[in-house]
Parts: sequence; C-alpha cells; structure tokens
Amino acid sequence: MELIKKYFPELTAVQISQFEAMKGLYEEWNAAINVISRKDMEHLYERHILHALGIAKVIRFAPGTTILDVGTGGGFPGIPLAVLFPEVNFHLIDSIGKKIKVVKAVTEALSLTNVTSAQIRVEDVPEKFDFVVSRAVTAMPEFLYWVRKNFTKRRLNPLHNGVLYLKGGDLTEELNRTPSKHQIYHLDRYFEEPYFETKSVVHLWL
Repeated sequence: MELIKKYFPELTAVQISQFEAMKGLYEEWNAAINVISRKDMEHLYERHILHALGIAKVIRFAPGTTILDVGTGGGFPGIPLAVLFPEVNFHLIDSIGKKIKVVKAVTEALSLTNVTSAQIRVEDVPEKFDFVVSRAVTAMPEFLYWVRKNFTKRRLNPLHNGVLYLKGGDLTEELNRTPSKHQIYHLDRYFEEPYFETKSVVHLWL
C-alpha cells in the first residue's frame, strides 16, 4: 500500500481506504477462485494495482469519460483505475464467469458506483466508449481488430480516443503489424521498481 501512496500522494481518505481493502478482498476471493497466480499475491500492490495505475501516469481521464476494460480477469486494470477516477465510468468484461463473479463482489465491497461488469466476449459488445484498456490479453493487431467498432467519436481528453494497452517486452514486431497510430510510454519513467523496467503503456488510435 505504501507504493500506491508513494506514486499517488494526492489520494483522498476514501481512496486510501479502498486501496487498503483490496488486499484482504483479493486474498479471500483468490483462495476460492484463482484469478491471480498464488506467487503473485504477495506482490499484489506492485504487479497488479500499481501496474494498472500506470495508465494514470499517461492520462488523467476527464470526468464523464467512458472506459471498457477487456479481459479484466479479477478486475485489472479497471478496478484500481475506477478508485482513482470516481467521476469516470468503467465497464469491465471477461468471457469467464467466475472472474466476473470476483469483479462484482470486489466492486460491491469497495462501494464503487462507477463500475459495471458483464460476462461477455468483446466481439459481442455493441456499446461505444472513449477508451478501451487491457492487460495484454492477446497480440495488439488482433486486439485492435476486436475493438475497432467500440470507439466514440466525441473527444473529452487530450489523448485521441483509442486503446491503452499494458504490455511488456519488445513491442517492435507487434506494432509493425498493427494498422494504427501509436505512442509507447515506458513505465520505468514513472516507477523506479525493477519490475517496471520492461513494462509499457501503448496508446493505439485509428
């Protein structure tokens, strides 16, 4: 939790309480439904919560922004971002029902009124959003193909509406195959922990 306070010192008392509560909630649910690898649970704040919040170092979403989190798993990056941006609306989806069960339980426990969730494949989502976020559910060209129909035309934020993708490793080959404009934000510019040396946020827009 100190990591979160270190990089986001402006948190309110409510937000601090919500971030603190995540540890117990995810430990409890992960014992029943494995949504985070067991060995990763001890690194929950660094590798899941802070990693998700890397998107917030790239953009401060304007109030009223709508965001689709695809392949959210146990709620990443959507739930940490929803805590940080209470005036932004998040819709979290996953094709696996037990993962959405965890998302719904954590959302309710944290009293997040700006989060909805559903068990659905992204190909079947008809609604449009300002941004789509995700943590490396597939290669970027395929991902962009899935979500290209889901962007609104309005623009509320400094960045173009598009995808904000949390991705690790060498991105060259994937980006060469991706028919879009892009900008890479290396997370080691914002976070000093070694875990982030190979992690990036990739902004893709059409």
